[in-house]
Amino acid sequence: MNVKQFVKLHRNEWKELEETVSLLHKKNRLTGLQISRFHRLYRKAAQHLSYSQTYFPKEEITSYLNGLVSKSHNLLYKDQMSSWKQAKNFFGTRFVGLLADQWKTVLIAMMLFILGGLGSFAAVASDELLLYFVLPAEMANNFDPERLGDNDGQVDAPFMSAAIMTNNIQVAFLAFAGGLTFGILTVYVLIYNGIIVGAIAALFWHYGKTYEFWAYIVPHGMIELTAIFIAGGAGLLMGYKLFVPGPYSRGYQLKEQGKRSVQLLLGTIPLFIIAGVIEGFITPAAISLEAKYAVAILTVFGLIFYIVIGKLRVQKSQLQ
Repeated sequence: MNVKQFVKLHRNEWKELEETVSLLHKKNRLTGLQISRFHRLYRKAAQHLSYSQTYFPKEEITSYLNGLVSKSHNLLYKDQMSSWKQAKNFFGTRFVGLLADQWKTVLIAMMLFILGGLGSFAAVASDELLLYFVLPAEMANNFDPERLGDNDGQVDAPFMSAAIMTNNIQVAFLAFAGGLTFGILTVYVLIYNGIIVGAIAALFWHYGKTYEFWAYIVPHGMIELTAIFIAGGAGLLMGYKLFVPGPYSRGYQLKEQGKRSVQLLLGTIPLFIIAGVIEGFITPAAISLEAKYAVAILTVFGLIFYIVIGKLRVQKSQLQ
């Protein structure tokens, strides 16, 4: 596509966005549909600017689009200048909206994890010694089902919480960054982490400790795994767009889809913080197994509530 074709294809949308910006500058009130249309036109213009900067960096159209996007951005976010408002808007609506748009890749990430987990569980369940084949010997030797719960209430909770949170964020970042390898590394990270959990679960199954094992996993695991699946889904999305770029170049897709994927990754940070706190303070606490399961149920309801409320906010903002 040359610059003339590019301008001809999109100039009507730019003109409409210009007219809307002019109306807002004059303090004219817009209807809910007009505001929703303004949001869509702004997002499209931002994408067009990115494309123009890549393929027509020295053309006048790039300068024009830069000015148009800047004016639109200032109007769009003029009431969200404080960092608190920006964070509230992002975690309250933007992140949930992105998650709703990309739920398929998140689901695929979850299925890859489950696939690895089921495979390793079946293998170790059939032969306990296969644990040493599936896991590194040092890791496998750290698990003793007979001593599960012996150290409850005796660990350094703040230190453990910080260490666990850091490790989980590293796993999520690796799953996300794996998108740069066309998603191959992301697939590996998801399957491998599923293999680890499945193999360990099978070991405790051999000792009749399944109920006890999951009581120590699910309180933090429900949130933690959700965050890893989201990060993995972001990596798969980026990898897919690089593998199948469509009518655009891979460089352009990396730039555009990278932005969305980074936002999905950033949205998981509070989830990892919550999971780290639970894993550091509640999971090793000297409380009953039933109480640990109760915490897990609360985290699931909390996640559902957050997503449902966020989705309602997204729908409300689109209708206003």
